[in-house]
Amino acid sequence: MKKLLLRAFVIHRRRERISASTLYQYRCDLKRRLTKALDLEPVDDDGIRLRKRYASIKDHLFVFLEDASVPPTNNSSEQAIRMSTVFRKVTNCFRSQGGRDLFAAVRSVVNTGKRQRLTAYQAIKQALSTDGSIFSPS
Repeated sequence: MKKLLLRAFVIHRRRERISASTLYQYRCDLKRRLTKALDLEPVDDDGIRLRKRYASIKDHLFVFLEDASVPPTNNSSEQAIRMSTVFRKVTNCFRSQGGRDLFAAVRSVVNTGKRQRLTAYQAIKQALSTDGSIFSPS
């Protein structure tokens, strides 16, 4: 399974240099290999759980090869919460639930603004604005 996912990541990295028909062939090959891997019978509990998990998401596992706007990993999400984790560890947690909730809300606004190339000040100002909030549905 690891080799299969690594192969998919390599194809994703090269996707701009690959024709649409070749990319389609790669996707079909990956799906065939995935089906073969899921047909294997694992012997231990971890293998059984892993097989069950991948079987339930197999139709969505290679979406990043079909839609270029979908990243292959969730690294950006993990990086976004990293500062919160460091802050919590350095300060030995929050003193109140209100403080925790305020910090989470501000980090959410700032990180959302950063993804839209706004400064922290601009993001907070726009989020508090009654019109044109970055959180309004498009």
